Amino acid sequence: MTTPSLQPGRGIFRRKPIDSIVEDGGDTGLKRTLGLWQLTAIGVGGIIGAGIFSLAGAVANEKAGPAVLISFLIAGIASAAAAFSYAEFAGMIPKAGSAYTYGYAVLGEVVGWLIGWDLLLEYTAIVAVVAIGISGYFNELLGFLHIDLPLWMMGAPGTEAGEAPAGSYKINLFAALLCLLIAFILNQGMKSAARFETMLVYLKVAVVLVVIVVGAFHINAGNYNPFFPFGISGAFAGAATVFFAVFGYDAMSTAAEESKDAQRHMPKAIMYSLAISMVLYVLACLVLTGMVPYQQISSESAFATAFADVGLPVLGAIIAVGAILGILTVLFTFMLGVTRVGYAMSRDGLLPKWFSKTHPVKQVPSRFTWLIGIASAAIAGLLPIGEAAELTNIGILLAFVIVCAAVIVLRYKRPDLQRGFKCPGMPIVPIIGIVFSIWLVTFLDPVTWLRFAVWFAIGLAIYFAYGYRKSKLNEVTTTEPPK
Repeated sequence: MTTPSLQPGRGIFRRKPIDSIVEDGGDTGLKRTLGLWQLTAIGVGGIIGAGIFSLAGAVANEKAGPAVLISFLIAGIASAAAAFSYAEFAGMIPKAGSAYTYGYAVLGEVVGWLIGWDLLLEYTAIVAVVAIGISGYFNELLGFLHIDLPLWMMGAPGTEAGEAPAGSYKINLFAALLCLLIAFILNQGMKSAARFETMLVYLKVAVVLVVIVVGAFHINAGNYNPFFPFGISGAFAGAATVFFAVFGYDAMSTAAEESKDAQRHMPKAIMYSLAISMVLYVLACLVLTGMVPYQQISSESAFATAFADVGLPVLGAIIAVGAILGILTVLFTFMLGVTRVGYAMSRDGLLPKWFSKTHPVKQVPSRFTWLIGIASAAIAGLLPIGEAAELTNIGILLAFVIVCAAVIVLRYKRPDLQRGFKCPGMPIVPIIGIVFSIWLVTFLDPVTWLRFAVWFAIGLAIYFAYGYRKSKLNEVTTTEPPK
């Protein structure tokens, strides 16, 4: 009896041989420094952030009301189903690139390219969204301290913050500078950057626990009525919006090549980080919508404003400081993710080799990191948070569909592969992830679809003009002797 296998294939659906990926333990250019709890901290750092401190308030105020709690639970179920699939792949293919690498190895080069190209935009936009969210708390803190900055630097064009005089420029300067700061930190080397990230994650979790414990004493049950002011559909629409707040683990999985024991630690870190984050999300949403009526919840600095409204402005200012420092971890995780996806694509030949050049001492892809830092700074400085957030979710949801489908294909095609973790309930759990993800996509605005289609069209043009010809797999197939 022969073992089923995935043939490498030719053309645009040629695949990277999984066995060679797993067996490649040589010098990859990246340094293995991350342990289990550092990986978990990066995951928690990527999941908990603007979702609690900013998006929860915006969704409660505009789409779901108190049912924002249900929005997070729906998004969490879909995310958990996909997380099991990511965990199986992470324990089997411990390489940089996450969904890009998984799709490339199982479904073919063009699928891997589209996922990678998609993640380059999605992760960069998430960095920008989170930076904008932090700037909202920064503005709240300045107001508490009675510090007035020039209006032109306090908000992007089209936002209420930063209403500058006619004819002058407007930019969210603080958000833009934050993106550049994280790029600088990542370029200092993974060991020191991870130490910085872990410290801030502890601080962030402490702030969230303070919010939950103190806020619980100021809950007014009447604020939960009506629980569905926008209808049940509002809760689902809210789930599609907050979805990006519950999948930081996938960005963390892009750092597999920098983990000391990725096949054992990566699956555990994925599950631990999601479980910790969902418990904190549910409790925080319950407290937020119980403290003040949903109509009064701030879209940009939800908890700081809520505590000020219940007579605790000093605590609100402390939370604003904690939010500013804590949400930096989300910037760190997703900028780490996008740079490692770009690094993997460049190393495979799909992007110019210039991008995968690592620093000779720090051993990080410094060129690509600075490129992403500048791109995310431009988005954060010039777009309102709503428009920037719309760039994030559709691609991540489709990437989840690909990963969930790929884990099913690989389980039945290559049951012989060693797996550090197996997705339970095969194939039901991955199918749940697929169905939920496709369903949530239908709630997104048509403009989001249009932007996504344009980005994909640009990506395909680049792939056929450059990536297909320069791919390392193309070098292999063109030099094979005729059979």
